[in-house]
Amino acid sequence: MGSRYAQRGYSSGERSDLAERVVRVNRVAKVVKGGRKFSFSALIVVGDMNGRVGAGIGKAREVTEAIRKGMEVAKRSMITVPMVGTTIPHEVRLKWGSAKIMLKPAAPGTGVISGGAMRAVIESAGIKDILTKSHGTNNPINTVRATLAALQQLRTAQQVADLRSKEVEQIVGRRLANAYRRTDGAEPAPATAATAEVK
Repeated sequence: MGSRYAQRGYSSGERSDLAERVVRVNRVAKVVKGGRKFSFSALIVVGDMNGRVGAGIGKAREVTEAIRKGMEVAKRSMITVPMVGTTIPHEVRLKWGSAKIMLKPAAPGTGVISGGAMRAVIESAGIKDILTKSHGTNNPINTVRATLAALQQLRTAQQVADLRSKEVEQIVGRRLANAYRRTDGAEPAPATAATAEVK
């Protein structure tokens, strides 16, 4: 049976730095000798809005208990998302089952161009500028898993340079390398450096 629950925020009552989002609550009926037994499954996404995000599914006889279990699973399965400023380092295309998704970096001020389950994952990770597209299934569970798998494939220019035992300039060029460093705060901008030398 499909979910009739709208997407909404949920607070477990515990103090936490993690943002929690209920993506879907689904009611499941099991037919037994005495009739039907109803239970609930909840798909939960949690993130610290600063590059870490996770998702989990909880099942229980009560909605609140299913949500609590889902949050525990999500917190245990959090991943770290590499970011460049407020967006992702490069474009990613991924197929997960029948779900096909595309994540593309966007200029500052673009916002999160996404919908449904993908938006919950991206916003919880703290990504503020991104373009996304989802094809195939509209099953939120597969969409969330595909989005997390795509985010795990992201690599920064510095990570790629380290893997190839090269400098960042050799991978992306001097101009982009300086832009990456300014974004990450690794070194001051050229104007700032020049000012410091004059002083």
